[in-house]
Amino acid sequence: MSNQVETSIVKKIKYLLYTPSDYTGDEPYPLMIFLHGAGERGDNLDLVKIHGPPKEIAAGWEPSFIVVSPQVAEGEWWSPSTVIWILNELKAKMNIDEDRIYLTGLSMGGYGSWDTAIRHPNIWAALVPICGKGDPLMAERIKHIPTWIFHGAKDSVVPFKHSQDMFDALEGYGNARFTVYPEADHDSWTETYSNPELFEWMLRQRRGLRSPVFPE
Repeated sequence: MSNQVETSIVKKIKYLLYTPSDYTGDEPYPLMIFLHGAGERGDNLDLVKIHGPPKEIAAGWEPSFIVVSPQVAEGEWWSPSTVIWILNELKAKMNIDEDRIYLTGLSMGGYGSWDTAIRHPNIWAALVPICGKGDPLMAERIKHIPTWIFHGAKDSVVPFKHSQDMFDALEGYGNARFTVYPEADHDSWTETYSNPELFEWMLRQRRGLRSPVFPE
């Protein structure tokens, strides 16, 4: 007689969800997924509000698109499977415009943004990795995704070269831009996420539309 029994484990993932005040579910809305850095891991979503879009929203910013900001547990790193699981959960519950799904993240979240886009390249309308690291040898997989990269030239945590390498690998495809903050250390995200031009540009991007037209 077998002593094997069917069982399962459900992983719990907390996230902050912002929906615009005029969202009713009748019309599809753009979605941005934000991946936090290593310092915001844990079991307290207030940590996720320390940086990036959740911080701006908590301060009163009201974007015209849905924003989801998940949190990974202490000691964990972003994995593409986690990001896609969250995306699928939201698509099942909300009316998401599947041609206007955007991915961004800072530091560890920048790593996660690169990795997720490379492993799942046919989902994203735009990619905004901030002070992260990707695999330049896999850059061809995301050559069609409008990508705006940000990094501080004096970053002492994540080497500037990591973003430079990814830009060099993507530049020839004509779909990427690299903004460098000459005097910035690791925090290259505060200035980035407080710039409305980034989100205006982002919302103009649609999956399959190869016309990034970056701001001057």
